[in-house]
Amino acid sequence: MKQGIPYGRQYIDEEDIKSIIEVLKGDYLTTGPYVKKFEENFAHYVGVKYAVAVANGTAALHLACLAAGIGAGDEVITSPITFAASANCALYVGAKPVFADIDSQTYNIDPSQIKTKISAKTKAIIPVHYTGLPCDMKAINEIAKEKNLMVIEDACHALGARYKNTKIGDCTYSDMTVFSFHPVKHITTGEGGMITTNSKELYQKLLLLRSHGITRDEDQLKENHGGWYYEMQTLGYNYRLTDIQSALGISQLKKVDWFIQRRREIAEMYNRGLKDLPLELPFEPEGCINSYHLYVIRLKKEAKVNRKELYDYLKSKGIYSQVHYIPVHTLPYYREKLGYNWGDYPKAEEHYRNVLTLPIYPGMTDEDVKFVISKLKEVLK
Repeated sequence: MKQGIPYGRQYIDEEDIKSIIEVLKGDYLTTGPYVKKFEENFAHYVGVKYAVAVANGTAALHLACLAAGIGAGDEVITSPITFAASANCALYVGAKPVFADIDSQTYNIDPSQIKTKISAKTKAIIPVHYTGLPCDMKAINEIAKEKNLMVIEDACHALGARYKNTKIGDCTYSDMTVFSFHPVKHITTGEGGMITTNSKELYQKLLLLRSHGITRDEDQLKENHGGWYYEMQTLGYNYRLTDIQSALGISQLKKVDWFIQRRREIAEMYNRGLKDLPLELPFEPEGCINSYHLYVIRLKKEAKVNRKELYDYLKSKGIYSQVHYIPVHTLPYYREKLGYNWGDYPKAEEHYRNVLTLPIYPGMTDEDVKFVISKLKEVLK
């Protein structure tokens, strides 16, 4: 254990490197054939009609909100236990993020709490599949249908996860699903993201919004001056993914099932090794398959140390755990600008006070996992 054990890390092999070199030797570095191939391969993997590759997961959330028609005066309901981008995307389009508290067992957004937050201004629900465990999408979908709301799944943690015989990303229970390819995620393109949908209308909007609102598609043009002609039809962004990144994504996607299998093996080792300690371990409801982007533990009240002491102890042993997440509503911007405060979402706040993310990534060895377990036993038993 020379450099320590991080909580997450990319897995890059020679095939990945070779795929990038091939692009560098070719004619296109960006917006070439590899982008389209990556989108097609990804859509096939999750079982959806359309996929749009973008610059990162935050860009995916932003464009999904724009395509959904969310704007000024609207409200979007999401979880407070998530990265800030899940809520910030509403702010980007002039809407207000509204939080619904989490379920105490799954740590995902609680559908019963969503119902209490719906108002005449609510336009969409953004459920977050926290750690890779699917939310109760059937219940959320039923709420959305009853109230005529859009559903945008934040699946940045959940590539390869399954819910009731569906694969997360196939949009069985949603209008769109977004993914992230940051280096600690299931597959990486360095930075990158994807939006999936079964709606041709949303797909065409997303394509426009991704690239300045500009199209060269002859079927979409309002007039045509010649082969050079293009039109800006809406205000879009430069959220494109490069061919270099897409080639890496194509190569990484070939390994994704092994990546998830390995993550689940590590999670099972933790489950067995930590079961007698004063910890709450991850819960996997019937019908759900967690793809374990994160493995989170929660300290029970009888534990001899608090979360900070445990974090510091592990760090002193070269184990770099992490905390996911500081509740979004407690961040200074959300308190000072939007009026949220500590005490607003008790279950989310209790979760934050006691939760710790342990290392989990495909390149982690069995010896690494055993070492982490042994150090937790030293301090908690």
